[in-house]
Amino acid sequence: MTSPTPRTLEPRAILDRLVGFPTVSRDTNLPLIDWVQDYLASHGIDSHRVMSPCGQKAHLYAHLGPDAPGGVILSGHTDVVPVDGQDWSTDPWVVTERDGKLYGRGTCDMKGFDALALHAFVAASKRPLKRPLQLAFSYDEEVGCMAVVDLVEAMIAADMPRAESVLVGEPSMMKVVTGHKGGVGFRVHVRGYEVHSSLQPYGVSAIHEAARLIQWANDRNDELAAATPSALAAPFDPPFSTLHVGTIQGGTANNITAKDCHFWLGVRAVPGESGWAERMLAAAAEIDARMKAVRPEAGIEMTKVMEVPPLTPEVNGPAEALARRLTGDNGQHVVSYGTEGGQFQVRGYSAVICGPGNIEQAHQPDEFLSIAQFEAGEAFLARLVDDLCA
Repeated sequence: MTSPTPRTLEPRAILDRLVGFPTVSRDTNLPLIDWVQDYLASHGIDSHRVMSPCGQKAHLYAHLGPDAPGGVILSGHTDVVPVDGQDWSTDPWVVTERDGKLYGRGTCDMKGFDALALHAFVAASKRPLKRPLQLAFSYDEEVGCMAVVDLVEAMIAADMPRAESVLVGEPSMMKVVTGHKGGVGFRVHVRGYEVHSSLQPYGVSAIHEAARLIQWANDRNDELAAATPSALAAPFDPPFSTLHVGTIQGGTANNITAKDCHFWLGVRAVPGESGWAERMLAAAAEIDARMKAVRPEAGIEMTKVMEVPPLTPEVNGPAEALARRLTGDNGQHVVSYGTEGGQFQVRGYSAVICGPGNIEQAHQPDEFLSIAQFEAGEAFLARLVDDLCA
């Protein structure tokens, strides 16, 4: 008795399945990983999980091809941002085709690429690869790009050839993006000491002290904007690093010095700059010491929640050469948003961003990926498989 022929899904059918899993970063992605792993197994492809510390999420990686140099990793993330409070005209968890566009949460960022990568990976399993092809699907990209470190290190330690190039399929309109800014973000909790506002010198206002750290960030922004951009920073818009506070909460009443203040402090750093985490921590430590001199109970807690290494343009990088050969794009492109490409690069991989869709659609209500871009991504990965067989 012969075993049934495994079912090979077209890219659109795979996209329908992936979008149907509501893998918001705060929730599990295991149902999606289960489906991907089962689909690969149905085609005789082994894949491996790297579990999260909480056990509710997993990365996935797989390998095809010979034990040879020159391999390529297709890198994508499986999590998406929430739809809470957004005014969608379609069901965000069902792909809806309209006017040449595919609507749904994650179609652009970045399940469109994930679907194409899965399709290409299964197609490659039936081809005579001369160089390896590997798949890397992560979780929690949308909440800081830190979790992927476990995936990258697991792939380095695995019993398979180390790939030469990483193609990160974030939306770039299929242009070859060779650089992006990095980022560091802290959740800040300023603990004050409550007294009546008429006795303000004897208490510690968490809000006032938070304002000192925020003013430190303002001062750095002024310095950065006034400085001459470095050669690595010049292509970016803006051509310098920027610090930002997006939300802040604190205080209980107008006549009480605030006991608590919470805010998020982050930086988007151009390639070539380092040490921002240390600078933020040092600034907070100075303010912490000032607070404790008044009330020892007071202070500042800094919890790192995001760390995205920049993607630095490489000199004669193999990933760039490969992507340009496959796309024909010889333009110079950098972006200010971050990706997991920097985490691969700092661990010795050559990496570029090249994927379907426009980043302006990411995270938006009625997020969409144009069919034209979806088809361009499919053709790009088909050429990649041909290239790996050459």
